[in-house]
Amino acid sequence: MSTLTTRILSGLVYVALFLGALLFSEITFISLIIFFGILAIYEFNKLILFKSIIPYLLYLALVGFSLYMPNNNIVVPVLALTLVASIQLIYRLYSKTQLQSSEYLEKLDISIRYIVFSFCFLMLLPYENGVYNPYILINILLLIWVNDSFAFLVGKNIGKHKLFESVSPKKTIEGFLGGLFFAVVAGIIISYNTNFFDTLDWIIVALITSVTGTIGDLVESKFKRQANVKDSGSIMPGHGGILDRLDSLIFAIPFLFLYLHYII
Repeated sequence: MSTLTTRILSGLVYVALFLGALLFSEITFISLIIFFGILAIYEFNKLILFKSIIPYLLYLALVGFSLYMPNNNIVVPVLALTLVASIQLIYRLYSKTQLQSSEYLEKLDISIRYIVFSFCFLMLLPYENGVYNPYILINILLLIWVNDSFAFLVGKNIGKHKLFESVSPKKTIEGFLGGLFFAVVAGIIISYNTNFFDTLDWIIVALITSVTGTIGDLVESKFKRQANVKDSGSIMPGHGGILDRLDSLIFAIPFLFLYLHYII
């Protein structure tokens, strides 16, 4: 079986699994996110040379009450801590300091605030006023796919100016702008085919998804470059690990949650 065939089949299985879990029921969606979250914690901790059971235990504990977090006073400080972690990770893009050589507590801190908390908010994202709506997340995943696809196509064909060469040599400014433009177009189309959120909200969601998703991809690329590995894992043949597939979404989640649950 060729590498391309393996990549296509693996991708189809991933998409079918994610969409199937989202659409079948809340329980299947939550179960899948728990599974993906555990894998993501494992892959991230491996990248930064960190061994601890604490992130896993905290993640499983948070799952027990995270669905009630929108009505819980803890959600705001947890979201704030997650957003601060995102800003710190942006700073790390420009820093030569390697998290791999950091102290135990610093690794534990970023593992919890970047991965554990983000997956908790991912679990909460498809809820609108407490009602499960899988199409919220499905459309956000569609926006990420549109952004990534057109960023690649535009960058490959007309890209000349590097976006962040030291971290991701193939990304270009033209590709980034192309992905951003078509994500906004997709957001407008989505707004006319859904009965939740208006057109302006979908445009803003598209902008947030495109910008923060691109940053998330750069952040993971930086960690992989420092770890001297191509992929974060190997669970998905031809695609790498869960972090390789969800890096954009993981970074975008706290910003999307902030907008969809506290600004709209």
